[in-house]
Amino acid sequence: MNSGSCPLDYTAIVDAYFLEHRAKLIDLAAFLDRLDRANDVTPDSTDFRVEALRSAITILDDGQGNRAKRVLEHFSDRSTDLPQSAEGMKGALGAIQKKPST
Repeated sequence: MNSGSCPLDYTAIVDAYFLEHRAKLIDLAAFLDRLDRANDVTPDSTDFRVEALRSAITILDDGQGNRAKRVLEHFSDRSTDLPQSAEGMKGALGAIQKKPST
């Protein structure tokens, strides 16, 4: 169990934040539903960002602590190689795009 480092007690945290996070979960569910209903969706439809999101969702209920840190690390790029060019880059992607294996 935790050492109790949060200044609020359990009930105060639930009272203060439950509705906000309930809404975030509903928003996430709606996003996934929209993907399911996309007019071009096929059984093979994949996107590395959606795969990363679905994978991160499993962290939320795995019974282990430090969920925020582990989700952040899940989406973090740990590569140390700097790109030689920004050509073709559209900006931040929010997830790591795995390079095809050769």
